[in-house]
Amino acid sequence: MSEDTRQNSWDHIERRCPRLGGPVSFGYCRTSSDAHSVCWKILDCWWESFDVVTYLKRSLPEEQFNQLVHAKPRPKIVSLFELMEQAKKRIL
Repeated sequence: MSEDTRQNSWDHIERRCPRLGGPVSFGYCRTSSDAHSVCWKILDCWWESFDVVTYLKRSLPEEQFNQLVHAKPRPKIVSLFELMEQAKKRIL
């Protein structure tokens, strides 16, 4: 199985997102922050489903992977304000 095929198969696996409170796919987590980033909780959420560390080491540039590994969570209030801004933009 090629790397692209494997990536596509992981993208459809779902689990409950602790941030959003509902089911999300791995593909969503891989692209949720923006087109060039992954969710900062991806390692915490997916380690039980498959070897997400090895997968991300292979698929991300080294600098981006290191940033992800050493990322510190933002304060909850910042996340809440960002979610409110996103919701406002969707409504307008």
